[in-house]
Amino acid sequence: MDEEWRDWPVDDEPPVDDWAEHEDLGSWEDATPVGTPAPVDAPDLTGAGPAEVLRRIFGYDSFRGEQQEIIETVVGGGDALVLMPTGGGKSLCYQIPALVRPGTGVVISPLIALMQNQVDALRALGVRADFLNSTLTLDQRRLVEQEFVAGRLDMLYLAPEALGTASVQQLLDRGKISLFAIDEAHCVSQWGHDFRPDYLQLSMLHERWPDVPRIALTATATTATHAEIATRLKLDDAKHFVASFDRPNIQYRIVPKDGAQTQLLAFLQAEHAGDSGIVYCLSRASVEKTAEFLSGKGVSALPYHAGLPADVRARNQSRFLREEGLVMVATIAFGMGIDKPDVRFVAHLDLPKSVEGYYQETGRAGRDGLPSTAWLAYGLQDVVQQRRMIEQSEGDLAHKRSLSAHLDAMLALCETVECRRVQLLNYFGEEAKPCGNCDTCLTPPEQWDGTVPAQKLLSTIMRLQRERNRKYGAGRSIDILLGRETDETRRGRHHELSTWGIGADLSEAQWRSVVRQLLAQGLLAVEGDYNVLALTDGSREVLNRRRTVMMRTEPKRKAKPARSSGATPKAAVDLGPADAALFEKLRAWRGAEAKEQGMPAYIVFNDATLRAIAARKPTSLTELATVSGVGEAKLARYGEAVLAVLGAE
Repeated sequence: MDEEWRDWPVDDEPPVDDWAEHEDLGSWEDATPVGTPAPVDAPDLTGAGPAEVLRRIFGYDSFRGEQQEIIETVVGGGDALVLMPTGGGKSLCYQIPALVRPGTGVVISPLIALMQNQVDALRALGVRADFLNSTLTLDQRRLVEQEFVAGRLDMLYLAPEALGTASVQQLLDRGKISLFAIDEAHCVSQWGHDFRPDYLQLSMLHERWPDVPRIALTATATTATHAEIATRLKLDDAKHFVASFDRPNIQYRIVPKDGAQTQLLAFLQAEHAGDSGIVYCLSRASVEKTAEFLSGKGVSALPYHAGLPADVRARNQSRFLREEGLVMVATIAFGMGIDKPDVRFVAHLDLPKSVEGYYQETGRAGRDGLPSTAWLAYGLQDVVQQRRMIEQSEGDLAHKRSLSAHLDAMLALCETVECRRVQLLNYFGEEAKPCGNCDTCLTPPEQWDGTVPAQKLLSTIMRLQRERNRKYGAGRSIDILLGRETDETRRGRHHELSTWGIGADLSEAQWRSVVRQLLAQGLLAVEGDYNVLALTDGSREVLNRRRTVMMRTEPKRKAKPARSSGATPKAAVDLGPADAALFEKLRAWRGAEAKEQGMPAYIVFNDATLRAIAARKPTSLTELATVSGVGEAKLARYGEAVLAVLGAE
């Protein structure tokens, strides 16, 4: 291959200072060399149908949701556009048709990490999979090309940048393609979470290879983004499948920010001690400070952001994927290509820019279906900073309005007194009933009429501007309302204002909540480099008594009991003591096996499969083969070792 391309591991245009183009994201130390056959003989699937492939390769007895209909559509040569939540089984929707149809399935994937991850997992199942990206040497590329042309690959992963080169297009013309799968298809949407311009060229797939079916998949799409994906990829005539966006195993919780690092530590110690998880921060500096803080408190934490040296990023990501119990503190440059199923929590120390981003990031928790937590600390400064960033962003008025609409939806989710899950699913056009598994359901907040406090605050801001010809941030207005004597209030003679001290009935924390909620409702604005407060048209409606302002009161939450450091992981909560001990022995065996092979532990077996083995205690390979998640290749490779662990009991 004589042309180079770049794989851009783009998740989103990050806030503040965090973006860099880097090609090495996800390169693993000691990873299985590309261009080599799978470690075991690939099963003969000649004449096998989807259900047989599901059982023999993946070890599952039945499809979930709309998987079967999606797979049958693509196997039959039809195009499909699939919206399905993270952890819903999207990959099977193109992996099984690629194994059933003659030829090689070509998967367009946005990240090197995602390619490497899926190729390793497929090889462990005996599937002949490989990738072409910028991490390969020339000899490695040639070997992969030869395998493809000779028909010895079941699946080939490419980046959209690669597909845009003439040499790759000519290569694909020389082989037989069973299907095109466009993963993370929301990257095509300019207004979605991950705009990726190179995805726009993928509309040419049907023109150049008209007889090859296409399937586009995403876990994040509003109705507008869904329509844009269909239009840009020319999939309007495809069959559309929209699964429920609900992730019932994830508990959504949003707390008022009050010393975010300390709050995070308390959350981890009380509920997720020893668990794997991701903590998202707004900036590189915050990432490093938070990782250092957690490490100093005994939490195994690693930093990840685009400003770190490439080898450090790769090493930290490799450790997170392979080891259990690590916490990755990262900017949004980390995550899209992470298939680690046992991430028990995703925490945000800063407000996400959109519900799409929040949903996708929190969706990295609990991919195995076990209980997990999405935790967000949110405060006044988050609102101020996000409003200011939009005002200072490049782009025309329509772009800024789109950003504002995304932020308004995120703020509505934070400030709702209703079920968070209902609000979240409604955003994606899905109706739902209160879930009973989010903070507002478990500890319902109250609403109160905040019209008078709002008028007091807005009047103070108005008088500062009229009588002092000055605008200030939230702190000065709150000092005036509380009648607080400071050097600044004395110098400005603020005690002469008629609103001096009229807000003593509320605490400073309550006033900051009032400011935050007025900003969230658009009844207050932020201006300039110093984040000064300014009135809006809505402010005047409140001051003129033409608008009532309802506000949320944060309920007092009971602390959950702490888990001891030796507590049984959540994966084993439904096992008896003896079975839980056996589960731990199986996990220890899996860890040693994964380390020896240089791959993440979950690629050997995930927790759900080990839990089922511990509960059923099979005594033969035939019995072990009936456990969900044990396919032919894994049975051949690991079966005797698993039975040996069970027999040692």
